[in-house]
Amino acid sequence: MKISIIGYGSMAKAILQGMKNGKWKMENVEIVGRNEEKMENLSNELGCKYAFIDGYDISGKIIILAVKPYALQEVSMRIKGEADILISILAGKSLIELEKRIKAKAYIRAMPNVGAKYSASTTAVTGDETAKEAAYEILGKIGEVVWVNSDDEIDMATAVIGSGPAFLAIIAEAISDGGVYTGLKRDVSEELTRGLFKSFSSLKENFSEIKNSVMSPKGTTAEGIYTLEKNSVRGKIMESIIKTYEKSKNI
Repeated sequence: MKISIIGYGSMAKAILQGMKNGKWKMENVEIVGRNEEKMENLSNELGCKYAFIDGYDISGKIIILAVKPYALQEVSMRIKGEADILISILAGKSLIELEKRIKAKAYIRAMPNVGAKYSASTTAVTGDETAKEAAYEILGKIGEVVWVNSDDEIDMATAVIGSGPAFLAIIAEAISDGGVYTGLKRDVSEELTRGLFKSFSSLKENFSEIKNSVMSPKGTTAEGIYTLEKNSVRGKIMESIIKTYEKSKNI
């Protein structure tokens, strides 16, 4: 299966690195763009080919569109032909808009996250059922894949999956800073915080069960939970997800 990825920004790099980590045959991958130096560097690093975007023929190819959302129109004017499958990771760009801009036999919208470079992304996917198997095969190389039922659900997933690592980074930083405040050395506090997130990700119980299993009557955790709730931390996190979703609808 040959794949062309249009773009070489941070998410494009993350996807390429994840595909390599996932043992994809990188000689069957082609980077497409304008900046030869950037493409050549990635080509040398990852063992894939590259091509210039002006006049690039997408006919008969699987295309991963990994540019900034505002660049969709410009990309559509530089390429030609009809792709077999177009997989777009552009936030806020609906399937209908993609169909208007770029010709393809099947369309997929996907929302991965930066964990892709470690093959640890959770990627939300929707689009044509005929391309579902191919999307799972490709995106499964960069982590877990979750099929959702509509464009709107992809926009919702953008707030949770796409932007979520930035929100969690702030929370992790705050936890680590709290550890330093109490007296831990910075490197020890950061190591403990990373371990915390790793441990948490392995738990299978629902979130309330996890909280309740740790929060004993008049205990230390109960004191911390009270402080979080008194300062409306839960509501602020929920609000950040809602605002991110609303923004994704208006890019």
